[in-house]
Amino acid sequence: MSRIGKYPVPVPAGVTVQISGQDIAVKGPKGEMNRRLNDNVVATQENDTIVVKPRSESRLARALWATSRTVVNNMVTGVSKGFTKSLEIKGVGYRAALQGQTLVLQLGYSHEIRYDLPKGVAVAVEKQTEVSVTGIDKELVGQVAAEIRSYRSPEPYKGKGVRYVGEYIAIKEGKKK
Repeated sequence: MSRIGKYPVPVPAGVTVQISGQDIAVKGPKGEMNRRLNDNVVATQENDTIVVKPRSESRLARALWATSRTVVNNMVTGVSKGFTKSLEIKGVGYRAALQGQTLVLQLGYSHEIRYDLPKGVAVAVEKQTEVSVTGIDKELVGQVAAEIRSYRSPEPYKGKGVRYVGEYIAIKEGKKK
């Protein structure tokens, strides 16, 4: 029995859920999302909750049970509250700016990096060294934040680069004389 899959997904007020076969549509104050669940799981709506169960006792169905429940929970949370990933930029001359739907990064290279934002994700640049990625799709928000971080991930000697807020970087000791 799955420890995560056995819990029903609560549906808050203001969020509507439509289940037709394997398709789930969730609509809330922040937007709407659609997803098709795997055929090995079945989702049903009971009162103000969504219950996800495996269709059979096969190994694959049990493996996809908790994953599908978490995906549905992320959809409900996304349309009601949304998701945010915060990044910080460390380094002399490293900075970010927003020009329309393009994030312009200067990360110590000879050129600036221009990142076109995908639809469904908003980026806010509070300071030149703080970037906040928000959206309703947790997977997309995390992917965009990871792509921005990958342009200059933190190096282990001085910690320069783009990192998540609160991320711990193990700083190595330099050469000794």
